[in-house]
Amino acid sequence: MVDRVVIVDDASRDRTVEIARDLPNSRVVVHEQNLGYGGNQKTCYRVACEEGADIVIMVHPDYQYTPSLIPPMASLISKGTYPCVMGSRILGGRALEGGMPLWRYVSNRFLTAVLNLAMGSKLSEFHSGYRAFSAQLLRSL
Repeated sequence: MVDRVVIVDDASRDRTVEIARDLPNSRVVVHEQNLGYGGNQKTCYRVACEEGADIVIMVHPDYQYTPSLIPPMASLISKGTYPCVMGSRILGGRALEGGMPLWRYVSNRFLTAVLNLAMGSKLSEFHSGYRAFSAQLLRSL
């Protein structure tokens, strides 16, 4: 199901780049200067589209998201059901067990409630690190 993995290292000081360079079917992009979470995502989406992706799935590397949801998320996009699918740590009810700090959980729930009220939406989590997009949607954005 996964043809290519794009790893964007945002000027980390660990062994990410060294380890990632040995992964098969992958491309490693290194930011010399930290561009932050948003900058990292933009690079990843841009590179994935340049690589010819049809579907781009971002999995934040903090072990809070299971990769077992990649096939169903990709399926919803490939079948044209949705152009974007967002994973949620909240719906499973185990965000805190999965390692989310309490202060971040409370902040996430509060901000999500405010954004849902402001936008008239019903998302369980606006700040998900697990997102799937059709490349067509990403290119239009």
